[in-house]
Amino acid sequence: MDIIQIIVLALVQGVSEFLPISSSAHLVLVPEIFGWDDQGLAFDVAVHVGTLLAILFYFKDRISKLVGDFLSSIIKRKNVGESMLVWAVGFGTIPAGLFGLFAKDYIETYARSPLVIAATTIIFGIILYLADKRVGFKNEANITIKIALIIGVAQALALIPGVSRSGVTISMALLLGFSRITSANFSFLLSIPVILLAGGLKTLDLIKSSNHIAWDEIGLGVLISSVSAYLCVKLFMSLISRMSMTPFVIYRLFLGAILIYFFI
Repeated sequence: MDIIQIIVLALVQGVSEFLPISSSAHLVLVPEIFGWDDQGLAFDVAVHVGTLLAILFYFKDRISKLVGDFLSSIIKRKNVGESMLVWAVGFGTIPAGLFGLFAKDYIETYARSPLVIAATTIIFGIILYLADKRVGFKNEANITIKIALIIGVAQALALIPGVSRSGVTISMALLLGFSRITSANFSFLLSIPVILLAGGLKTLDLIKSSNHIAWDEIGLGVLISSVSAYLCVKLFMSLISRMSMTPFVIYRLFLGAILIYFFI
C-alpha cells in the first residue's frame, strides 16, 4: 500500500465507523474509485484497533465509573450507580455475537455484493429518517435489559454490509423513544465489545495467515484511524443535540445512488 492509500482508507474507516453512514459502503466504493487492490487483513485489524482506541479514550472517564459501579454492585449484590447500564451493554452485545457466529460465512459469501450494500444503505437511511421523527426524551436510566436486547438485535443486522452499526442502533433507540444524545451514547458504548470481538476475530485470522505484515503501514493506520475517529465522535456528540439526522439520511441516499451508478 502506498502512503496515500493508507491515509485515505484509515480516514474513511475512522470517520465512517461511528457516524450513521456505513463504513462498509465506503470501504467498497473508495478503492473502486481509485482502482486500489484490497488493503488486506492486517490493515483491517489496524483500523479496527484504531477506532477501538478512539472510543475507549473518548469514554475513558465514563468507562472507569461504569466499571467501578459494576464491581460494587457485584460485591453488594444490588444495583449501584449505573451498574445496570453495564448489564445492558453486555446483554445488548449477545445478539450480534450469536448472529456473527452462525451467519458470518453466509454474509461473507452472499451479502457483500454492491447491490446489497447499495440497497441496505438506502433502506436503512430511510429508516433512520423515520426513526428521527419519533425522537423522545428517555435517557439512560430508562434502558432495561429488554430494551438493550431489542437494540442489540438491531445491531446484529449491521453485520450485513451497508446497514451501519451506529445508524441502526441509533434508529432503534430513537424508535423506542430515547433522545438523540442518549441514543448515540448507548450506541457508542454498545460498539466497544462488538469492535473488540470483531478485531479479535480478525487478529486470529491474521495470526493463522502466513502473509507478511508491514508494521509501518499498521502503525500509521492505527494512528490515523484512532485520531480521526476520536475527532469525529467528539464533533458528532457536540452537534447531535442541535441537529436532526436528516443530513446523514440525505448523504446515505446519495451514497446508495453512487454505488448503484458504479456497480449496477
